[in-house]
Amino acid sequence: MSTPTNRRRDPGGLSAETTLLWVVIILVLVATAVVYAGVHLGHRIAGTATGLPANPFAVLFGLLNGEVTWPEQGTAVAIALGAVLITVAIFVLTLVARSRRRRARGDEKATYMGRGRDVEALSLKSARSTANRLGAVSSPGLPIGITVSTRQPLLSSWEDMRFTIAGPRTGKTTSIVVPEILAAPGAVFATSNKRDVVDATRDVRADSGPVWVFDPQGIVNEEPTWWWDPLSYVTDEVKAAKLAEHFAAGSRDPGARADAYFDSAGLDLLAGLLLAAALDERPITDVYAWLTSPTDEEAVDILRRHDFTLTAHQVAGVIAAPEKQRGGVYGTAQQMASCLTNRAVAAWVTRQGVRPHFDPAAFVRDGGTLYSLSKEGRGTAGPLVTALTVAVVEAAEELAARSPGGRLATPLVGVLDEAANVCRWRELPNLYSHYGSRGIVLDTVLQSWSQGVDVWGESGMKKLWSAANVKVYGGNVSEVAFLEDLSRLIGDYDRQGSTLSTGRGGRGVNYQLHRERILDVAELAALPKGRAVVLGAGSRPTLIRTQPWMTGPHAQDVRASITAHDPQAERTIAAAEQELDTVEATPTVEDAL
Repeated sequence: MSTPTNRRRDPGGLSAETTLLWVVIILVLVATAVVYAGVHLGHRIAGTATGLPANPFAVLFGLLNGEVTWPEQGTAVAIALGAVLITVAIFVLTLVARSRRRRARGDEKATYMGRGRDVEALSLKSARSTANRLGAVSSPGLPIGITVSTRQPLLSSWEDMRFTIAGPRTGKTTSIVVPEILAAPGAVFATSNKRDVVDATRDVRADSGPVWVFDPQGIVNEEPTWWWDPLSYVTDEVKAAKLAEHFAAGSRDPGARADAYFDSAGLDLLAGLLLAAALDERPITDVYAWLTSPTDEEAVDILRRHDFTLTAHQVAGVIAAPEKQRGGVYGTAQQMASCLTNRAVAAWVTRQGVRPHFDPAAFVRDGGTLYSLSKEGRGTAGPLVTALTVAVVEAAEELAARSPGGRLATPLVGVLDEAANVCRWRELPNLYSHYGSRGIVLDTVLQSWSQGVDVWGESGMKKLWSAANVKVYGGNVSEVAFLEDLSRLIGDYDRQGSTLSTGRGGRGVNYQLHRERILDVAELAALPKGRAVVLGAGSRPTLIRTQPWMTGPHAQDVRASITAHDPQAERTIAAAEQELDTVEATPTVEDAL
């Protein structure tokens, strides 16, 4: 990576002597100007403006030695001019003070980071050019923020995949997740473990199509007025294996070690039973019933009847295994599918009464909004959230394959908030870069690097990070290794320092250049709220002001949505408004659009 050749003075800035010298020079110039104006204008008013020197300093020294007389009218002129100068000075000082109050710690480092042409790939012009080339949507892209140094709006295009790492209480919801959802031109799906995302956007998004809230664990107390059959996704043994993997990933604690035999055998058994239930059009809860009866061969008969002979042999082999071995495999599979025992969860994935059925293909085709919610712990619905997310994305892939250019005419936006806790999609790193070319735009939002490592491993996290065209770091992360890598990616600058030396020949100043990190590990860990570092493909890293929904065009509608659905709406809105104290009053990305 090329190293910027930025230079600056010593951290202390101007010395006290130099500052005092400049103050004296400015005062002398102001006084000379006032005297010059008083003499010339006063004599003109008095009608005696003849033979006056044109040089301001000649006028000043002429007054001192008596060669130039001070007119009576000059006093009024000098007072008026002085009042004007004082008013202007007060106005300028007020602006400077306000500007300094709005500046966050570390904003001065933005000078040495990307700006202007350095971030042209993320500019509004570039995003619009991409949207026009794709010829599908009038909206240019998803908002990122405003650069600190040049107040330039940044956006990710409809070909960009995003990745966000920001710790707790950094404003992810208000400044990243909610603005992305509101900016989606077509269908959008979001995962979360909190209600704030749903409350803030559901009524606003209702204008763009039906709103579906998948809430098996009662996070927003949504009643199951619709249902989705996970087995409708299973059409063959491959998709059955994928669905089983979602159950396995969602049921395993982060960092837990897998058993080489029983985990693999349990996964295969679960996949076979899921396929049998799908072929026989049974509810998914029947799968758990089979898992509690290790000698029941009904699933084997179904698989054989539908010509899935090898899968039938696989399940039959487990049933015929020695009792301890069979018990271990069935017990492992039961643990993977344990969320099905929760009656509240089962109500969302089984047919009960006359309720509309969610169809992922129709959702992608017709538009709308899908919120999938779950939380960690016993009884988590995480596996079903992951399965529903994958079903939507794969339906989008199938539609894209049939569309001109092999991509969706209107992009599908997915915001995977709290992905490591809610949507443990194991294959995501291998698919990430592919989705951008299909018109499926995702943003994976994590609280830390290690959180992702628990789900995808170190290699998988590096794949995700590298596959993302736009990476956003929002602060409040204390992982030194990650921050050190990020600091190196941001780069260095040359600091100009000076030393004063005194010798027989007099005093001298020596200047040196010192190579330093633009943002070191400590500065990245303590990044102020309302600031984020953005790394875009083909762009230099830049420092941005995040733009909360309160500064956007949907602010009033979002407040109304929160008021309508959040039991603690007043407190929520008040807390959100407090974030404005950390955001400078600059034009928002939406205003620039």
